[in-house]
Amino acid sequence: MGQALARHAMSAEEFLAWDEHEPVKHEFVGGEVFAMAGVEDRHATVAGNLYVALRAHLRGSPCRTYMAEVKLRVDAADCFFYPDVMVTCNAADAAQPLVKQHATLVVEVLSPSTAAYDRGAKFAAYRQLPSLAEYLLIDLDTRRCDLYRKGADGLWVLHPSEADEPVVLASVDLSLSAQALWAEVEPAGRAQAG
Repeated sequence: MGQALARHAMSAEEFLAWDEHEPVKHEFVGGEVFAMAGVEDRHATVAGNLYVALRAHLRGSPCRTYMAEVKLRVDAADCFFYPDVMVTCNAADAAQPLVKQHATLVVEVLSPSTAAYDRGAKFAAYRQLPSLAEYLLIDLDTRRCDLYRKGADGLWVLHPSEADEPVVLASVDLSLSAQALWAEVEPAGRAQAG
C-alpha cells in the first residue's frame, strides 16, 4: 500500500465524488486515500487467465466476474478496494454499475510491495463482507495459491495449492488447472532477466 494522499479524513461520499475525475485508481481505507501502482505483465496475465476462466464458467448464471477496474465497497471497514478479480452473484450489485458490495469470491495477485498488506489488513477488511465465501491469494514467484474458505462455522480455513495443482473454487464450483491459471506467465527468473 502506498502513501496516503489525503491530509484530512475524507468521507466515503467525498471519496467517490473526488475519485470519479481522477486519472489514476485509488483505494479508500477509513478516510485515507491511497494511489494504486501499476502491475507487471505476469500479474496482469495471471489475473486475466482467472478472469477468462471465471467468465466462461459463469456464463448464463446470475454471477458476474470483474477485474481490477471495478470498486468493491466494504461498509463495515469503511473501505473501497479494486480486487484483481472478484465475483458477485447479487442482484443489487448487478444494478450498480460502478461499485459492488456483495462479492462471493475475491482474488488478489501478490506483489512484493503488497503481499503483507493483502494477507493482513486487507484480508481483515474483506472478512467483514457477509457475502464473501472465498479469498484467493496468488503468488507469482512461487506459483503457489493460498485459498481461504469460510466454513459453516464462520471460521476461515486455508486450502493451499502448489504450482502444479488445480485451484478448487467451491464458491463458484470451478476447478481451475495449473496450466490454465499459469498460461503464458513467465517464471520469476525469466521475467526479470533480459
